[in-house]
This record gives sequence, structure tokens and C-alpha cells, in this order.
Amino acid sequence: MEQWTRGRRLGIDVGSVRVGVAACDPDGILASPVATVPRDQKPEPDKVPADMAEILRYADEYEAVELVVGLPINLAGQEGPAAVLIRQYADRLAEVAAPRPVVLTDERMSTATAARRLSERGVRGRRQRAVVDQAAAVEILQGWLDARRAGAVRG
Repeated sequence: MEQWTRGRRLGIDVGSVRVGVAACDPDGILASPVATVPRDQKPEPDKVPADMAEILRYADEYEAVELVVGLPINLAGQEGPAAVLIRQYADRLAEVAAPRPVVLTDERMSTATAARRLSERGVRGRRQRAVVDQAAAVEILQGWLDARRAGAVRG
């Protein structure tokens, strides 16, 4: 297992309409919501998509040493069409974020878990839609951090 490097990480939940962003403390203990960024539906080929530019602004603001992108794996443990799209997004993000590394992590059920937790707290309907992407990014990053601490994540 790679040595832990102290520093903040951003968790990224990529959706077709919105991108949730979360950040952790420099010791990698607790993930917290940061923002929901509208997805750039029609990026110009030679320009950085607006959503990625916004993520990079947060990465600079939080002095992030790494970006952790959720990869949708189905319940059978397989990658489907959504995973292909997320891999393409992560590859493009890695290009524009370099030399800051972008890593993928299993995000199985992160949005469902985030929505359930928000409902349990009484956040429903329009209020939930506004923050569920951030909450899913928190689930992605927290799961990755916990797995790193447990020694279960390589890379």
C-alpha cells in the first residue's frame, strides 16, 4: 500500500446534470460537503468544461492534493455504460488537473445512501435534490478515506 500523504482531497460525484463536490480535512478523517456544480452539457472541444474549471477552482481553494471520483459499479460488481462515461470524465479531469492526481473509487449505492440519510434527517423533495449530489460526494470520499485507513484501497 502506498504511503499516506497528508493533505486535503476532493470527492467528486459526477452526474449527468450536476457534479457534487466534497472535501476532507488534511488528515483525511472527515469528509464534508462543498458544492453542487452544474454539469457543462455542451463543452467546447478546445476549452476546459465549465464544471471541471469549477472543480479545479475548489481544488485550488482547498489546496487538494488528490481528486477522488466515484465510479459506478453495479450490484454484481461489474462496470456498465455509466462507468464508461465516468472513466471518460475522470480521464479528461486528470488531463486538466495535472499534476494533481485523479483516482477512481467504487461508489456503489452512494447516491441512494446519501438520499436515505438526508430523508432520515427530514430533508426531502426540492431541498434534497439541491444537496444530494454533495451528500453523495461526501459518501464517496468518506468511503475512500475509511478504506485507506483500513488498508483496503491500493494506489
